[in-house]
Amino acid sequence: MRSPVSPQPILLVEDNPMDLDLTLRAFSKKKFANSIQIARDGEEALAFVPRWDAGEPVPAVILLDINMPKVTGLEVLMQLKNHPRYRRVPVVMLTSSREDRDLKAAYDLGANSYIEKPVSFTKFIEVAEHIELYWCVLNERAL
Repeated sequence: MRSPVSPQPILLVEDNPMDLDLTLRAFSKKKFANSIQIARDGEEALAFVPRWDAGEPVPAVILLDINMPKVTGLEVLMQLKNHPRYRRVPVVMLTSSREDRDLKAAYDLGANSYIEKPVSFTKFIEVAEHIELYWCVLNERAL
């Protein structure tokens, strides 16, 4: 049995300022125990790897958009799932893409879940609540 520890952060990888704000407001409204770390593109997301290697807490879950500048979400997903230490970190694709090819590619690369971003704030709060409950509370992780 694992000893209780402080909640791991959630890493939100999102380049769209409006979607970023909407997601942060949804998580803030629910007053989750997990802090939210932000990467505004795939390059910033991958820059967390050396920080984790240096001892910063590894996230409980990564919420990853697909369509981003510099390094796409699918490229980030591929690099994380090929990493010997971080391949078990759950990655939830949280994206506006409804493309079947993106869905299939995400699962082929090891995504743990694929969620289309809701349009309304009320629905976004529901999604945030489900993400936090499942991935940060109920889900058992291999460290």
